[in-house]
Amino acid sequence: MADKAVPHFHNEPGVAVIHVGSKEFMCIGAKPPFDHPHIFLDMGVEDEIICQYCSTLYRYRPTLAAGNADPAICVWDDRTPAAA
Repeated sequence: MADKAVPHFHNEPGVAVIHVGSKEFMCIGAKPPFDHPHIFLDMGVEDEIICQYCSTLYRYRPTLAAGNADPAICVWDDRTPAAA
């Protein structure tokens, strides 16, 4: 995630709340090919935001590093794994 300017998160597991360590990020809904338009969300001074496409509730948790999430599986990394 360090090479991405804006973290991307998804809610493929369908959890009620995703805690994030960033107040500005992209929500993609589910993993591709079932993703919704990748939209930029900015919490501003608030500590939570709801995605208007998938209704996922994101809550800021300052103890998480930027770009991380709880559950961690909700961080989306579009890099293709290297061939073995």
